[in-house]
Amino acid sequence: MAYSINDKCNGCSACKLLCPVDAIIGERKEAHHINQWRCVNCGVCGRICVQGAVLDDQGQPATRIPRKQWPLPVIDTRICSACSMCIDICGKQALTISMPAFKGDLRVYAVLSSPKNCVGCGLCTQVCPLGAIAMEVQL
Repeated sequence: MAYSINDKCNGCSACKLLCPVDAIIGERKEAHHINQWRCVNCGVCGRICVQGAVLDDQGQPATRIPRKQWPLPVIDTRICSACSMCIDICGKQALTISMPAFKGDLRVYAVLSSPKNCVGCGLCTQVCPLGAIAMEVQL
């Protein structure tokens, strides 16, 4: 079961703006809905909702979490092969491939280049074929 939005929704659109897969439908100041087929159960919508209108995949109210406590991808540069799968899946353009350290350097890897763009959805961890990405809260 995917996340859903109940009748407490006031149409602020915060969840719609942050959804990494554009699964949230609705106009500003009108109740929003989550397309069950697009939702990837990342929980971003629930973490941002100030109305408590988002229900998790178990039908329970999602917990709002301050943005500074959202997880961010941490990349193990020793095993990342720079395949770009994480970059391709990131709808928020938070990841890029590093620049070579010197001319002829072949050791490049994914980096979190725009942490403010990252919504902590974890899609990058799911597509990484090498398991080089972990989601962690940065304290």
